[in-house]
Amino acid sequence: MIDLRKMTRQFLMNEGKQQVKWQTLIQSVEEALSSIRTGSLRDTRRVELARHNLKEIKRHLRKANERIDTLEEQLRILEENNNVEKKEK
Repeated sequence: MIDLRKMTRQFLMNEGKQQVKWQTLIQSVEEALSSIRTGSLRDTRRVELARHNLKEIKRHLRKANERIDTLEEQLRILEENNNVEKKEK
């Protein structure tokens, strides 16, 4: 029988390992924005808006990563407790 819980857990725990780090992607976008030479005030404002939006994205991603770390730790604790309870029975 297929253990969907186990498959889901493995997917969630291994998901971050296969992806490019978001910090690297954001840094490359920041570097690209800083290398743009604007010719008009309109373009300057667009680049500044993009920098502001990127800063907000970084803030939200940092909070999301902190939440993920907390949830992963809680999952480990629950699994350990579950294993202890199984051993006691």
